[in-house]
Amino acid sequence: MPVAPPPARIAMPVRRGTALVVAGIAAIILLALILVVPPLINVDRYRPQVISYLQETTGKQVEVGRLALTFFPLTIHIDHIGVKNPPIFPAGYVIQVARIDAELSVGALLHRQVVIKSLVLQDPVLNLTSDPDGPWNFENPQSKISANALPLSPISTVKIRRGLVVASNLLPSDKAGPIFFEAHEIYCELEQVNLAGIINPSSSSIDGQGRLKAGLLRLGAVEARNLDSRLRLESRQVFFTDIKAEVYGGSAVGGLSFDLSQKNVSFKTNARLSGINLAQLLAAFPKGGGKMSGKMEGDMSLGGEIAHSLRPLAGIHGTGHLTVRNGQVPSLKLNANLMKLAHFNDLGPAKNDPSSFNLITTDLELADERISSRLIDIDGYGVDVDGSGSVSVSGSDELNYRGLAEITTKESFFTNTVARLSGASLVDGKLQFPFRIGGTIDSPVFSKGKGDKDVDAPQIHR
Repeated sequence: MPVAPPPARIAMPVRRGTALVVAGIAAIILLALILVVPPLINVDRYRPQVISYLQETTGKQVEVGRLALTFFPLTIHIDHIGVKNPPIFPAGYVIQVARIDAELSVGALLHRQVVIKSLVLQDPVLNLTSDPDGPWNFENPQSKISANALPLSPISTVKIRRGLVVASNLLPSDKAGPIFFEAHEIYCELEQVNLAGIINPSSSSIDGQGRLKAGLLRLGAVEARNLDSRLRLESRQVFFTDIKAEVYGGSAVGGLSFDLSQKNVSFKTNARLSGINLAQLLAAFPKGGGKMSGKMEGDMSLGGEIAHSLRPLAGIHGTGHLTVRNGQVPSLKLNANLMKLAHFNDLGPAKNDPSSFNLITTDLELADERISSRLIDIDGYGVDVDGSGSVSVSGSDELNYRGLAEITTKESFFTNTVARLSGASLVDGKLQFPFRIGGTIDSPVFSKGKGDKDVDAPQIHR
């Protein structure tokens, strides 16, 4: 009689087959849930409640186009959301976003809490506007969120794709003023973003930090492209640090910060410049085109309040040291004008290319809408100049410079004699004579200086 196999050996394949069947059925059910359940859960019907909560939180009118829900990860999708300016500001939007994807924490939901793990904003447009009396359009100083309302906990990660930020001040008449700051094509990733702190003007927290890239950033008339920097939002302040950017054919590294805590927003910036095309830079300013060319390098520090006026950056101040190489100043025609002062002409290289120079080095101080320099050293073609003075940037373009010019080549006895009779002095066989420049940038007026009595005209020691 044959011996029956042990029961365990028969049961094992049966259990395996049953497990496979159960796993297959579970997979089919899970797939069905993924495909069928989300359409059955119509979260868009809760759109009025979401709008009501957002309006209570922000104190502003809110528009939402559509709500949707997806699983794995659990995410709410908001299409076409817009938050309008409060009544004291002109009609328009604080922010408009084409799409927001908000990933929720499942664990928090099981404890009846809503925690946003990450937020992705596609094509957001942020319009920041400051009122002369102090508040910004994104603030909600009257917010009274009840204890039972949905809390705004810090969000672990916020990503921005193709963003646009524009900042401006209202004029004292409450009409829209000029834009003083804008950033285009923003790609940004921030950590621990505190939306409640951003909305609440009394917040003193760090409201987020991370990295930002922008295709174009503009402060006043000055542009920077392909900017890469660290970004920190803190206590009504915005900090751009470790900036690297392309600026008018050259590069800049440094930092930029804004303080939004006072009635007038203020800013500070410092930059190390290299290879800047000066002609392109000046062309960005009114009446600046064609005034000067060359490659510029150096360092600058600027700051000040941004006024609620048609010229919001008129009150800025700062210092710097700059060097410009191989350029031209067409309106000055340095050599030709200086030669006329001494009434002689044929001076070798000094008669060639009268608007050109090899090198200019100078210190700068910007204050009260005037740029002043204590020492300007110009190496021209056949002429070297040491000088000082200032130029107005208020619109008058008024010049007030003085200095001492030296003809770098030794001349004949007759030329030297004529030049000395015209007010020049002979030092080591080279002619020197003092000069002054008045008038305007477009129409400079050259005149003789006062020689050693002109204390602002430094002596040249080479």
